[in-house]
Parts: sequence; C-alpha cells; structure tokens
Amino acid sequence: MLAKIKNHTIDLSKPLDISIPLRGDTSNVNAWYVGHPKIEPHTDGDFVGSVSEGASTDFNNIMFNPHAHGTHTECVGHITKEFYSVNQTLNRYFFLAEVITIAPEKYQDDFVISRKQLQYAFGNKKRDAVVIRTLPNFNDKLSKQYSNSNPPYLLEQAAQFLVEKEVKHVLIDLPSVDREKDGGALLAHKAFWNFEGDMRTDATITEFIFVPNAIADGTYYLNLQVAPFENDASPSRPVLYAVENS
Repeated sequence: MLAKIKNHTIDLSKPLDISIPLRGDTSNVNAWYVGHPKIEPHTDGDFVGSVSEGASTDFNNIMFNPHAHGTHTECVGHITKEFYSVNQTLNRYFFLAEVITIAPEKYQDDFVISRKQLQYAFGNKKRDAVVIRTLPNFNDKLSKQYSNSNPPYLLEQAAQFLVEKEVKHVLIDLPSVDREKDGGALLAHKAFWNFEGDMRTDATITEFIFVPNAIADGTYYLNLQVAPFENDASPSRPVLYAVENS
C-alpha cells in the first residue's frame, strides 16, 4: 500500500520496526539498577488469571519502568518540576528522519558521540528526526543489562548541534543520551530541550531502540507512536518506512 507524504512516497506494507519488545523475565533489556519487568496472571483469592490455570481468559498484570525496560519516548517533563505529559506534547506522528551510524569515540574514561561526529554523519540535511545507531551493533542490544556499565552517550555540544539543525526528535539505541552517572547534570537532555531558555516542549527523546544492520543509513519516514500514558515517558514503537522516491 503506497502513501504519499508531501513529495515522498512510502510503502506502508513494508514497515521497519526499530523498537525492542518487552518481556517479563531477566532476558529483557535493562538499565538504571531496577529489577526486570514482570508479566504475571492477576490473582484474587482462588482466582488465577490464566487459561492454563483454569480461567476463561488470560488476565495479566504488567509491571515495568518505561525508562529502564525498553524502547520509550520522553518529553521535557522528564527533567522539569512542572508536569508535562509525552501523551500531550507529542501530537504528530509522521516525521522525515535520517538514520545515521556512529562509532562512539574515546573521551577521557568514556565513549561518547561528539558534535564533530554528528556533523560528519548528518551534514546540512533538514530533518524532523534523527535515528542514531551506534557501533558495534549486535543483537545483544535486545537483552543487554546496562546497569553499572557506563554506556556511551551524547556530549552536550552534540545535542546542541541537533537543536541548531532544528531536529525535534532524536532516537538512539542506548539507555540514555546522558552519562549513566553524572551527578544529575543531564547536560545532553537539557541542551536538547533548551532547558535554560525557551524550552522545546514539542521535542522528544527516544531511547533503547534497535536498528538492525539490514537497515541502511539514509532518509526514511518515521512513524512514532507512544502508548497513551499521562506520564513524562511512555513505551513507544518507532517504525521506519523507506522513501520510495522524491
């Protein structure tokens, strides 16, 4: 099924899902020092909400943290005293996006994504969204346990570059755009949302994506949908569509 957006054609029958599914066990991807998510039958007295246990339907409770347990999209409410809901601030869902691949470089004791690397990979393109795939890019990203591993992150100047390019939505295959332990500085988050100025309340950060190697760098349309939770962050399912023509 072909659809036309502005002067681009995309094939809606060929989605490229870059989200990580959530599983209720220790194989689920994890960060931020919390336990694994749980998906369990609801119980009430003798009732067990499982068909295999004699119930008429499966009736599961799900307990998880959107920031720690998989693909999620967050708004500026993640770092503000005032409440902002990603369900309210994200009110468009299709965006022209650029997929770029970057091998984080050594910086002091860390590996980081620098402004220079983004400038080289993204150039002077005009895009609503940037999808960042980091190297190495193995399937272990689907189940990696990130706590106390000091993963790569964006330098503040790299986030500022995205703001200068008027990118409203950044997606990355890491637990955070900021350092795991930074004393609450959150320099990349604050830079991307222009926290000290006219805050970009319509901008979002999506973390914990996975971009398979079969998806080439280049221009796509991004469909970014979140579960309708009134919260600073929500589980999300970003889906790419190749641009058929311009």
